[in-house]
Amino acid sequence: MTVVKYDRRRACHPEDVKNYDTAKLRKEFLVENLFVKDEINLSYSQYERYILGGAFPVDQELTLETIDAIKSAYFCERRELGIISIAGDGIVSVDGTEYPLKAKEAIYIGRGSKEVKMSSVDANNPAKFYLSSTPAHCSHPTTLVNKEKANILNLGAQATCNERTIYQLIVPGIVDSCQLVMGLTELHEGSVWNTMPSHTHDRRMEAYFYFDLPKGQSICHLMGEPQETRHLFMHNEQAVFSPEWGIHSGVGTSNYSFIWGMGGENLDYTDMDHVQPDELR
Repeated sequence: MTVVKYDRRRACHPEDVKNYDTAKLRKEFLVENLFVKDEINLSYSQYERYILGGAFPVDQELTLETIDAIKSAYFCERRELGIISIAGDGIVSVDGTEYPLKAKEAIYIGRGSKEVKMSSVDANNPAKFYLSSTPAHCSHPTTLVNKEKANILNLGAQATCNERTIYQLIVPGIVDSCQLVMGLTELHEGSVWNTMPSHTHDRRMEAYFYFDLPKGQSICHLMGEPQETRHLFMHNEQAVFSPEWGIHSGVGTSNYSFIWGMGGENLDYTDMDHVQPDELR
């Protein structure tokens, strides 16, 4: 039987977050230990009822069972799901149909899909699957998205240390979804800022998952309101919930990759309110 563990995160008012110390910030927003051998580990947030998690099948196939928090007969009964592989070659099975998934490829799974299973092709090079899920009001077809199918954006510059390539994977025009949007960003060598100028988008929350970070390096994830910024230092393969009222930005001690996922009322990737560097406090 698959081990599926989860925790719950409550929504926090920005006036309260101003008073949080480091331990409290980490407790409420940081998600650690996503990848445990032959387990699925999830974190359920009250921001947009967003669920993120990690599945690490090594010696056995893992089944995404429902969790008590969503009170459903099966996980995708009222939900849509996005999965992006970050390592190894894997297979995602949706209601008996198998989809091969290589590192940095994605699959969108629509509402009503009853059985989702994940496995590795080679136990010596196991797959790691990063999961994001939001409530869905209708059903869209399961769709496999590789980098060739993605919408690719090259942004930033070496001079501002934010030269990066963005792969929009689960976005309008590529995949039909209800509210889930996902993609992957790779920082070029010598670049460390993932988003600068930073931004907010009051119409949707965002979750960041950092990976490909070299051993001994760290990420400083920026959050909080533009005039009351806060930060969390994060390590490789950790995630963070970024509420809609806070800035979304981060900087590393090395280049890295990260997966961004959003849920809310607007699917438009460009729907963001920029905050210039000299406006931050």
